[in-house]
Amino acid sequence: MKSRVPKNMGGAQNVNSMIKQAQKMQDQITALQEDIEGREFTSTAGGGMVEVTVMGNKNIKSLKINPEIVNADDVEMLQDTVISAVNQAMADIEKTTEEEMNQITGGVSLPGLF
Repeated sequence: MKSRVPKNMGGAQNVNSMIKQAQKMQDQITALQEDIEGREFTSTAGGGMVEVTVMGNKNIKSLKINPEIVNADDVEMLQDTVISAVNQAMADIEKTTEEEMNQITGGVSLPGLF
């Protein structure tokens, strides 16, 4: 039985093209990750009584607490409000990262990249 080999051998060119596209995408993703890590994400909770600023690399940069919310008899409320503000800022980082990565990848999930 004879095997048929396609006459147009553009396979190597296609592979090279795919490799170049993948490298370009990887470079864009790396640049975006560095950009996001340098950004600040600010969130408030408790009607603005607590404000937290978190860097894109998820390090807390600042935390502001309005003295009016400080009540020695209700420390749990203050703790919950701080946690709420931090969690919101972290969620904002994740959402921004996902949305901007989708612009680069076209919505294709690339395990290990983000």
